[in-house]
Amino acid sequence: MTSAKTFSAKPADIQKAWVLIDAEDLVVGRLASLIATRLRGKHKPGFTPHVDDGDNVVVINADKVALTGKKRQDKRYYWHTGYIGGIKERSPRQILEGKHPERVLEKAVERMIPEGPLGRRQLANLYVYGGPEHKQQAQQPVALDVAALNSKNKRID
Repeated sequence: MTSAKTFSAKPADIQKAWVLIDAEDLVVGRLASLIATRLRGKHKPGFTPHVDDGDNVVVINADKVALTGKKRQDKRYYWHTGYIGGIKERSPRQILEGKHPERVLEKAVERMIPEGPLGRRQLANLYVYGGPEHKQQAQQPVALDVAALNSKNKRID
């Protein structure tokens, strides 16, 4: 009787790919879930939980993401300044129309990645841009059509 050995990837064995995603009209939660899976490497057959074996993900047009229902106006993001009575809030609409529209998608992905040193290292492989231009042309990222994966991924209004 032979015992099966559990495969455990070593950091030297990792092959990281570059993926380009156009976020225009894509639903934020579904897109964030797919990006988090790619960053962690869970889509690969040799997934190892304690090794950063995920891909590098470049997202463009993050300012044109879609939110379902009335989340654009009604959802609230809260934070505290540290001072007494210092609770602050913002809606996704205010953030998307503001100076850093990519933060809605960045925060959604960040909350789907485990906390800790490995999660921070995996999150560093995410590059989100509000417009159609990005700085990773030299890496030649392969375009991933997220809308074609599932009809619910793209919002058609």
